[in-house]
Amino acid sequence: MIGAKPASDHPGAKIHVAGRGFADGETVEIRFDDVDEIQVAADAQGDFRTPLTVPRDATPGTHTIEAKGHTGDSAKTRFAVSTDWSQFRFDVRKNGINPFENVLTAGNVGGLSGIWVGTTGSYIYSSPAVVNGVVYVGSEDDNLYAFDASTGAKLWSAPTGASIYSSPAVANGIVYVGSYDGTLYAFNAASGTQLWTAVTGGAVESSPLVANGVVYVGSNDENVYAFNAGTGAKLWSTATDGFVFSSPAIASGIVYVASEDGILHALDAATGEKLWGFDPQCVFEASPAVANGVVYIGCFDGRLYAFDAKKGTELWKSVSTGSDVLSSAAVVDGVVYVGSENNDLFAFDASTGAELWSAPTGSSIDSSPAVVNGVVYVGSWDGNVYAFDAASGAKLWTGSIGDVVISSPAVVNGMVYVGSWDGDLYAYALGGKRAGEAVRSGSGSR
Repeated sequence: MIGAKPASDHPGAKIHVAGRGFADGETVEIRFDDVDEIQVAADAQGDFRTPLTVPRDATPGTHTIEAKGHTGDSAKTRFAVSTDWSQFRFDVRKNGINPFENVLTAGNVGGLSGIWVGTTGSYIYSSPAVVNGVVYVGSEDDNLYAFDASTGAKLWSAPTGASIYSSPAVANGIVYVGSYDGTLYAFNAASGTQLWTAVTGGAVESSPLVANGVVYVGSNDENVYAFNAGTGAKLWSTATDGFVFSSPAIASGIVYVASEDGILHALDAATGEKLWGFDPQCVFEASPAVANGVVYIGCFDGRLYAFDAKKGTELWKSVSTGSDVLSSAAVVDGVVYVGSENNDLFAFDASTGAELWSAPTGSSIDSSPAVVNGVVYVGSWDGNVYAFDAASGAKLWTGSIGDVVISSPAVVNGMVYVGSWDGDLYAYALGGKRAGEAVRSGSGSR
């Protein structure tokens, strides 16, 4: 017999395969979907344990790992490949990139069609998280929702004390989300059962960040908080001089977060100690992104800023985009992508801030872009979600929703998920039904 730990992971992940019942010293071939990957020798007891890299081209779904001995012994186990998007902006650095997605590309994204629509009771500002085949999203109807990622069937909804503008984060079977009632909630990700709450002194519009057993989140009481992810116990709080709509990012033990008074803060992740702050004399509502020792963030003066992540010194600021930048930046392959209230998506050189291209939508962009396999996805106030070529800005696809899209797209397992002000969560896939034929699920009124 053989087994894989973990039993599910992303393409390129390092997993371990263990087996027993083979001959003493037998050479065993480890195969992934009938393709030879590695060889290992069984020990004197006929057991083996070996690391295995999940093939980069392994598509989402169930696969087979086989151990085949040279004497004819063999055993198989199932392994699930998934490219989960577990929290706002994908990971703790908030770069807005899913590096594991291998289905959607610039060559086929034009074939996306709507396959289901999940309904909540009010506006969706929240951006979806997708983990273990479940999509989580908050609604202004005061509830957090869980939908089946493949079918859109509503699995559960869980109430909070007020509207949810925060985007959920999922880690270790727990989903975390902030509410306008000033509380951070933790729910069982499978059932929606409330596990704990942590109270702040103001509305929590900031999206929680989960890293190393700690949940970091901002509050409109002008503080940044750190809570124990398992219990909700407060570890520290640090005061700012403005509302914290911004969602934290973390890199190298430093938490980066902006406050509405126009200061970008760098805080020690363990203690909350202020390491540095920079004030460019404008209002911040966007969330920072960290890449290659640089922090990128847009401001209400219409510019994108780049700061040295350790020192806090300004490295560059872009030319004005023409209006406020509420969108959070995505950073990949030396390019920074960000939306503007002037209706355009912009691409800037990550080293110099030089504008590379801009691409128009029909209205303001508050949605934050997601970048996957050379494609940039973003929503617009014009009621559409767009896909642009990351290199040129050429429009590749438009998903027509019909109402404002502030929610930021999540691109997972060959699908695109995004919420809208019409109270619905939309799912698109290649070869799916046309958007007009999408199946509605869930319940609620608008």
